[in-house]
Amino acid sequence: QVQLVESGGGLVQVGDSLRLSCAASGRTFSSWAMGWFRQPPGKEREFVAGISRTGGVTYYLDSVKGRFTISRDNTNNTVYLQMNSLKPEDTAVYYCAAVWSRDNAVRTRGSSYDVWGQGTQVTVSS
Repeated sequence: QVQLVESGGGLVQVGDSLRLSCAASGRTFSSWAMGWFRQPPGKEREFVAGISRTGGVTYYLDSVKGRFTISRDNTNNTVYLQMNSLKPEDTAVYYCAAVWSRDNAVRTRGSSYDVWGQGTQVTVSS
């Protein structure tokens, strides 16, 4: 099993950037496909970005394409979400998630993921 701890959230202005990190415990990090989800205030959780276990495949929510980049460092057991040109609608609690994977696919459904972090708040002020 893997445990996930997110960091890097905060209060920023419109147009600013943030980089979220998700540190994973365990020795088999490269066997887990990873995803970032978010839950805006009063709304349901939504998929933001996903990355395959090798990092070779990524997938994004349409509204963040070109602004957000997901990446992973399998040596240091960490997945990142670089967020640029932040907008007020990006305000949410951001969660990192992991799913054991035998293939190189990206999962976009929250129900596909086995392990979740505690979340980190991102607030974009106008």
